[in-house]
Amino acid sequence: MMNVTKKAQVMREISVPGVDAIHGVTYDGARVWFADGTRGGLTAVDPDTGEEVKRLADIPSEAGTAFDGKLLYQVAGDKIRKIDPKTGKIVGSIPAPSDGQDSGLAWAEGALWIGQYKTRKLHKVDAHTGKVLKTIKSDRFVTGVTWVDGQLWHATWENEASDIRRIDPETGEVLERLEMPRGTGCSGLEADDRGRFWCGGGDSGKLRAIKRPAGRA
Repeated sequence: MMNVTKKAQVMREISVPGVDAIHGVTYDGARVWFADGTRGGLTAVDPDTGEEVKRLADIPSEAGTAFDGKLLYQVAGDKIRKIDPKTGKIVGSIPAPSDGQDSGLAWAEGALWIGQYKTRKLHKVDAHTGKVLKTIKSDRFVTGVTWVDGQLWHATWENEASDIRRIDPETGEVLERLEMPRGTGCSGLEADDRGRFWCGGGDSGKLRAIKRPAGRA
């Protein structure tokens, strides 16, 4: 297949007061959640107003974040913790593939996809056991990961250049790329139900909405 490359279209930026670092990002159907690299824990914002609407302060939150329709998943150290977003209670955990090297996280049809930053890999893991089911190699540092409309997308960030790319989940072949503006990185990545990707801006402390190409299941 042809690798289609386009410029990413930044639709809006959100800055949350008191936050100057963002790790993983996910979407629960109403709110954008992110792993708060400044205050710790998980923070949720209204994607329309940018206002903070909830915080789960006691959750270890060093890397990727995901949502399966009921529970939040958060990577930190050697674990992926499962969290009830209503109560903030940790209700379970599974092993993370690599202690300290894991980055983005996405829920996908009963499994989890997790990025490994400097090893340039993505793993598909069993959401119940943490067993690695598949490994795909990338040619760049892997950051955020998302699954939408039957498509696997992940972000990269290396040497001040960042992009969001759709890949074949079986082979890892790059099918489509959205190039972020120079100097604008993408840490966490998630798709919402309104045609947008949400990107964490790392140490910029910003959340950015990027126009998502129309889905093709």
